[in-house]
Amino acid sequence: MEVTATKTDSANVSVEAKIAKSDIDERVEKIAKQAAKQMKIDGFRPGKAPVSVVKKRMGERLVQDAEAEALRDVLNTASKELDLDAEKIIGEPAVTKFDRGEEAIEVELKLSLRPEIEIEGVEALVPEVKTPRVTKKEVEERIGELAEAQAPFVSLEQERGLEEGDMAVFDFEGFVDGEPFEGGKAENFELRIGSGQFIPGFEEQMKGMKKGETRRITVTFPEDYGNKELAGREAEFEITLHDIKVKEPVAIDDSLAQKLLGKEDATLADLEKEVKEQIRSEKLSKLYNEELKPKLVEALVEKFTFDLPQSVVEQEIEMALRNRVQQMSEEELAELRENEEKVKELRESLREDAEKSVRATFIVDALARKEGVEVSEQEMMQTIYYEAMSMGQDPQQTFEYYRKQNLLPAIKMAMIEDRLLTKLLNDRNDKSKSKEETPEKEEV
Repeated sequence: MEVTATKTDSANVSVEAKIAKSDIDERVEKIAKQAAKQMKIDGFRPGKAPVSVVKKRMGERLVQDAEAEALRDVLNTASKELDLDAEKIIGEPAVTKFDRGEEAIEVELKLSLRPEIEIEGVEALVPEVKTPRVTKKEVEERIGELAEAQAPFVSLEQERGLEEGDMAVFDFEGFVDGEPFEGGKAENFELRIGSGQFIPGFEEQMKGMKKGETRRITVTFPEDYGNKELAGREAEFEITLHDIKVKEPVAIDDSLAQKLLGKEDATLADLEKEVKEQIRSEKLSKLYNEELKPKLVEALVEKFTFDLPQSVVEQEIEMALRNRVQQMSEEELAELRENEEKVKELRESLREDAEKSVRATFIVDALARKEGVEVSEQEMMQTIYYEAMSMGQDPQQTFEYYRKQNLLPAIKMAMIEDRLLTKLLNDRNDKSKSKEETPEKEEV
């Protein structure tokens, strides 16, 4: 076996090898003998079947196993020749050539290595964090919203028509082509006008109705309506309004604070302080996610340059290409199928962004290890489960889907990146706060 290994750069290795046919034959013989000791074949005692019978039984599989074993030896020889640490090799070797000749197999392999990155001077790249200001008006508006959410609905005493925001209590029955349909009838149903809970146009046509009034309205079910028998069809509804309920104002005082904070001795001032911090936290989170984190990642990518493992870059390009193709029209897809050059151009147009993404991933990985930022398997599972439940999906099925699609490593890395960037920004924020202890301006 002839093996030549060359480091094309610090992150990529090219291996060329020539495996003699006699080498494969010897390996086939060895594997067949090992199999003969374990196989049970009718007519022979266990482990006593002739090698010739085993070869006939296993056939081409023996050759495949022998070739796979030879490839592993090629990889081991290349690793020793270049003194490669097995932990530095990323993923499986890419076999770019495997030509079977009469006397030998000519092989070419590409190996990807984890880049070695010297992470220094990161602190200077972290953008300045200015603590968001919270005005008195913002606090008052938020407390007003909380009070409104706590307010109960009570029957309206004055005589007026139904308005936006009112709770309507009514009977209704729906008809299609003059005939009632299943599920189209209810009594004393409660609906907040403006909630968008019913078919488009239903709530709008109820406005102005008075208690005791009966009205007939016409609406059209959406084309994507869940009941296919009703989807896209016009329907009439007979509605009788029994009651109009409105929100009863809630006093904004210490009692409200005690209810919202769950403390018997809470005051309105305590509630204002709590709401102020909540709004500040929301603003800071938005600032981090929409502005500072992307800015920090861009700065890190610009600062640290190093050789990238090309197999990882190609995988990133392939993923981006699949996403782009999914968004294309049939005409665009047809053009790609008929023009291979167009596909190549599209792939190359994605290369720069793919390289930035891969570089960012390795920088985050190296920096996370340096900062001691980790995400456990349990934390990752909890995040997946929580997000699935919040979207009304089955948590276990969602997790299994991610596992089968080999998406768990990417999810974990995204969580590590988020935690790392948050830590860096928080550290910078803490330093900024210690420098600027100035009074806050408040609107009147």
